[in-house]
Amino acid sequence: MKKRLLGIITAAAITFNLTACKPKEKAEPVKSGGTVTLKLVMKDEGPSNPVAVNYFKALEKGLKEDEGLDVKIELVEMPQGNYAEKLNLMLVGGTIPDIIYFQGGDQQISQQGLLEDLNPLIKNSKYIKNIMMPHNTERMNNYPYLLWVKPLSQKAPVIRKDWFDKMQSSKALAENPTTENYYNFFKELKTNPPGGKDKPSYGVTVAGSIDELDNIFNMAFGVTSTWMKDASGKYVYSKVTENEKEKLAFYSKLYKEGLLDPQFVTKKWDTKEKAFFDGQAGVISGTAGKVIDIYEGKMKKANSESQGIVVLPPASGKSQGFGATDVTKETRGIGIYSKSQNKEVAFKVLDYLASPKGQMLDRLGFENEHYKVVDGKIELTDKAQEWYARFWEPSEFKPSTPLKSSLLGEPGQKSLDMTQKYYAKDINFIVPEEYTAKWDAMQNLYKEYSTDIITGKRPVSDFDKFIQDWNKAGGAEITKYANEKIK
Repeated sequence: MKKRLLGIITAAAITFNLTACKPKEKAEPVKSGGTVTLKLVMKDEGPSNPVAVNYFKALEKGLKEDEGLDVKIELVEMPQGNYAEKLNLMLVGGTIPDIIYFQGGDQQISQQGLLEDLNPLIKNSKYIKNIMMPHNTERMNNYPYLLWVKPLSQKAPVIRKDWFDKMQSSKALAENPTTENYYNFFKELKTNPPGGKDKPSYGVTVAGSIDELDNIFNMAFGVTSTWMKDASGKYVYSKVTENEKEKLAFYSKLYKEGLLDPQFVTKKWDTKEKAFFDGQAGVISGTAGKVIDIYEGKMKKANSESQGIVVLPPASGKSQGFGATDVTKETRGIGIYSKSQNKEVAFKVLDYLASPKGQMLDRLGFENEHYKVVDGKIELTDKAQEWYARFWEPSEFKPSTPLKSSLLGEPGQKSLDMTQKYYAKDINFIVPEEYTAKWDAMQNLYKEYSTDIITGKRPVSDFDKFIQDWNKAGGAEITKYANEKIK
């Protein structure tokens, strides 16, 4: 009860602080001589990162030469830890950059009127309007404050190729990835480790929550969208269904038998990846596409005998897929501070990154380091696997100088193909402001109960008590709203 009350109080405090720090007037434009200075905050792209510094210097140069924009981009250093939490603390404290990358927490900011409606700017853009994909447009129509032009890409599980090739259960998993075959696969990783003693120590790890497990198993257990119809035809929240209970019982079994990382609750994305590359974890999940290719490069670099990675299929059962795709809004992306006097210039920077020359930098990196032009064609170097687009990745990318090979390696392309094959549209809606405090408390309640059930602190039967508590905390009210809202 104390934890739930704290969640409500924290949400209320954030709203109060944001209101208190909300500027009464627009900020003064920051200029250095004839140069417009823009402050930008982005995960892992601070001034202590030399690659980020070089990237934004190259961007400044391109803006000046190609668009006549004299811009200085000032990177904001973020402390280590949970990016969404650290960013929220910074914004609540009154420090609000011109360009902000969000990875959660943006609704609390947009509801205070601190984020610009980007749709009018996109409509009048030179380049961005031409690279928008259908799901980008739909999300922007629903929530116009966050832009993230990327292909549809869920998270997909991967394992070292040499380990996969050694295992007896690999063929069954590849041909028929049922939850039982996944269990047998994790069991073999634990009891007959293909890398030798304690290599790996457990079958799978995740970064601090069960979201990445859900990408593999939700559909198989019949958790097919955020809101699902029950036997009577009414919408119910998927996390209070019998399908969810069955799934949590499966996770609890994995945990009890040491197949799920015993420290998964405290894992961060970096320690999750370290466990994988060090051989402690057999399977991790990564965002389909370029991130999977980065994992391939890192694995080969860390373990020369590894032969790279293999992308595993989503579990099959009542359904199959890497989870439903939410089109209500972008879950992450770029926002512009609505009170910035430089917001039009800030958008021009984002627009330039969608231009042919901007895409050359953002997608390919630095010439002679990440790619070379050989005999009139762009040839990627070994370091290309380490590069990733900081901003836009439209599905169509055709540089004026043709590419000698695909931008994605085999694992990256396979993961993207899989997510497209199993694409399913989510049934969801944006929770209105008057419900956000309750909704946050209800999400904390779910996390508390689900974690306790998985780790054995509560029996699976306590799931029924969770449903009662969830309804009392506001679930019944929001379920009624959902049935009025969802068409």
